[in-house]
Amino acid sequence: MSLNRQPNIAEHDAFYEELINAQRDLGDEQAEMFLAKLVLILANHVGDRAVLSEAIALARGNTLAAAG
Repeated sequence: MSLNRQPNIAEHDAFYEELINAQRDLGDEQAEMFLAKLVLILANHVGDRAVLSEAIALARGNTLAAAG
């Protein structure tokens, strides 16, 4: 299995709104902890190490490119 890079979230706008609302009223540290926990929960659900490694590399690459 490889990382799905195509849009794949039903009602993506509603998902984004739910994600933002879940962080509402959290301090910066709490919001970072929330996101870290969410990543670990979803990574556990995915389970495939190759897919997770590909996702990590993609996120890191996009982050570095955005900073440059």
